[in-house]
Amino acid sequence: MTGDARPIKLACENIWKLFGSDAAGLLARTGGAPSDGDLAQAGIIGAVRDASLVVREGEIFVIMGLSGSGKSTLVRCMSRLIEPTGGRVMFEDRNLLDMGERELMDIRRHKMGMVFQHFALLPHLSVLGNVAFPLEIQGIARQAREKKALEMIELVGLKGREYYYPRELSGGQQQRVGIARSLAVEPEIWFLDEPFSALDPLIRREMQDEFLRLQNVLQKTIIFITHDFDEAIRLADRIAIMKDGAIIQIGTPEELVTAPADAYVAEFTRDIPRAKVLSAGAVARAEPHGAMTVKADARIAEVAVRVFEHDEALGVVDAAGRSVGALTREAVLDVLLGREVSR
Repeated sequence: MTGDARPIKLACENIWKLFGSDAAGLLARTGGAPSDGDLAQAGIIGAVRDASLVVREGEIFVIMGLSGSGKSTLVRCMSRLIEPTGGRVMFEDRNLLDMGERELMDIRRHKMGMVFQHFALLPHLSVLGNVAFPLEIQGIARQAREKKALEMIELVGLKGREYYYPRELSGGQQQRVGIARSLAVEPEIWFLDEPFSALDPLIRREMQDEFLRLQNVLQKTIIFITHDFDEAIRLADRIAIMKDGAIIQIGTPEELVTAPADAYVAEFTRDIPRAKVLSAGAVARAEPHGAMTVKADARIAEVAVRVFEHDEALGVVDAAGRSVGALTREAVLDVLLGREVSR
């Protein structure tokens, strides 16, 4: 995503979330940059520490880290479900922290969609009623809101179950209802906090497929929280890794694996199958190749079989069709065996 020219949809600038007595005062006294020692001495917990990031329009931006790293707190600060102690949250060039409650509520209702790990479906409402509920809150007439809800129900593959109740649905189907409900308001930015982590592995994979299908259709700006790196590399355009409330590194999955910022990121990504992450362009070599080509952004796992089916190396071409090198059997073997990739 380096050099991405798409407009910025949301930006966090030096966000702090501190818990404890006179947290705002401590932040002010330390010039907006309290040290670990300052926090410990004041008995204050730094849930989010000086976090800055930019999310571009149409991007899937994944935030990940271990439990307690601050990822959920940061995302809640982005929508002011939790009030930041300091910093700015810029949404469409406006600071959410300067908005009054009425204006903020209007943005949440009309421009933001949220899906959480716990489905939070209303048990007394049908699928149709659950999906239409946020539109009812907006004051939209019944016929119009149910028409929109039916469109969303079909979009997530639940057509025919409009009048089922949550107790009559599987876990994956319930999560689809939650996704349809969040999409019914046609959000400009979509927050998803570990939406699939409570699902069985097979259903989780199915929901990831569904999520990617929806994104291909809708092209939403998405902020997605997960602790699962396999899930992150499958879904993300870029990933932010958090530790102890701070953002340690932001980059594409490939950048995090090939150029970790520190030992923590290196350890975090150590067991990730490199063939799922590294692209043909990243391991292309300046060698002769045959007429067959692969795209530079294709993952090694996707093209390995093709490489071994041909005697000659495959050409690697960028989005404009320009040659960037050759993909050899040796290069693919290096990736599959976890050896250092030579260029």
